[in-house]
Amino acid sequence: MSILNIRKAQREGARLVVGISGISGSGKTYTALQLAYGLANYDASKVGFLDTENRRGSLYADALKNEAGEVQQFWIGDLYAPFSPQRYIDAILEFQKLGVEVLVIDSVTHEWEGQGGCEEIATAGNPRLPDWKRAKAEHKRFVNTLLQSDMHIVACIRAREKVSVQKVDGKTVVEPLGVLPVCEKNFMFEMTASLMMWNEGKAQQVMKCPAELRDILGRENGYISAQDGKALRAWVDGAKQQNPALEHARNSLRTVTEQGVDALKEAWQATPANLRKQLGAAFLDELKAAAQSFDAQRATSNSHQVDELNQQVLGNGAQAAA
Repeated sequence: MSILNIRKAQREGARLVVGISGISGSGKTYTALQLAYGLANYDASKVGFLDTENRRGSLYADALKNEAGEVQQFWIGDLYAPFSPQRYIDAILEFQKLGVEVLVIDSVTHEWEGQGGCEEIATAGNPRLPDWKRAKAEHKRFVNTLLQSDMHIVACIRAREKVSVQKVDGKTVVEPLGVLPVCEKNFMFEMTASLMMWNEGKAQQVMKCPAELRDILGRENGYISAQDGKALRAWVDGAKQQNPALEHARNSLRTVTEQGVDALKEAWQATPANLRKQLGAAFLDELKAAAQSFDAQRATSNSHQVDELNQQVLGNGAQAAA
C-alpha cells in the first residue's frame, strides 16, 4: 500500500494558515477578521469565527462592511473549556462541514495553556512527572487538522512578556526574553506565515513569510486590511485551479483520517461516486495508510493510559502482577 502520491511539483489547491500574535489590544482580532473577509472574496457568509474568549468575538459583529458601508454578517461559534486539542479539532470540522471557506480562531493559546489544554493534559497524572509525550502528540493532531483543513485559517495567538529562570553558580538568574507568543514553541513556524502585531496593528514583526507573500504580509508597517486578504486570495487563485467539489472532498477526507479507519470508510462511502472515481485508488491507499497509523497510535496511547491508571489505583503491585 502506497503512502505517497509522488508527482511533478506545481502550485495547486493551496490552503493558507496564517498566525497573528500580539498582546491584548494589539489589533490581532480585528486584523484577522479583515484578512479573512478579503480571503473569502468579500463574502462574509464564507467567514467563520471560532471564539474561545468568552464571547468577545461577538463584539466584532459589525467589523465587516461592504463598499456601501453595510454590515456583513459572518458565522460565529463559542468554544468553552475544556480547551483540549480534540475539542478544537471537532470545532474546526464543524465549521468545515458548514461550508466555511475562511476560519478565524481566536485564540489558539487556550489549546496550549487553557483549562483542559496541553499543559493540563501533561500534568494530569503526576504534576511532578508531566507526560509531555502524550500532550505533544495531541497537539500534533491539532496542528495536522489546521494544515489539512479544507479552509483557509487565520489563527490568533496571545502574547506576553516572558522570562527564563535558571540556576547559575547556585544563584537564581532571571533573564528577560521579551514579548513572545503563548503557544507551543514550534507552532508559529508551522504556519504558512506568522506575524507579531504592534502599535494596535499598525506595525508587524514578521516571524515567517514566504518570499511570494512578502509584499502582502511582510511589509512590517501599515495596517493589514481586507484588501490584503483579497491579494492573498488572488495569489491562491493564480495557482492551477482544481474542481472545487473534488478539492473539498480531498481535503475533507484527509482530515477524517485522524479519526481512524472506520470513520474513513464511512466518509469515503458518503462521498459521491464520481468524486471517488476521480480521486482514485492511489489516493484511497494514502488515506488508509494514514488512518491505520492514527489507529495504531491511539491503541498504544490507550494501553499506556490503562497501565498508568492501574498503577495509580493498585500501586506498584499492579505493575509487578503484570
